[in-house]
Amino acid sequence: MRRLPFVIVLLLAVAACTPDRVAQPAATKTSAAPAASKTSAAPAASAAPAPCHSMAGTVDEAQGTGREATLWALFFNPLRPNTEIKVVWRMTGAGDLSMRATGPGGASVTPVWGPEPHLDSTWHKPGDEWGTGWVFPAAGCWTVHATRTESGAGELSFWVR
Repeated sequence: MRRLPFVIVLLLAVAACTPDRVAQPAATKTSAAPAASKTSAAPAASAAPAPCHSMAGTVDEAQGTGREATLWALFFNPLRPNTEIKVVWRMTGAGDLSMRATGPGGASVTPVWGPEPHLDSTWHKPGDEWGTGWVFPAAGCWTVHATRTESGAGELSFWVR
């Protein structure tokens, strides 16, 4: 009986690491002045990408994982395939920002516009801010890879439905 809590924690840990194509994580809903969202801890550099975040509203935020940087995203549109969405990014580190996304079947896309630096903002997260526009050609889990030219890299995975 003393092992029961350990077994339950072990089963939950295994279930959390197993891909689930039916049930996705609960959405983090925010208002025009976003609050902090719950996210997974940053994996080691050799670990698999973080689980996909599920966005449900028209303004949602999520924190990615970073190496020598923090990465936040603020989504302004529902994430739908073949529809342009606006995403604002906040990232620490130094230098210019470049981004690309990988998705289902190894598909790869870059922003249709941006990253464009934002010099003024009411969204308070660490780092510099940029705006981007994206069109994801297929539904599924997409991972945006962000790299600063001098220091810092990060990624964020999310569902496009």
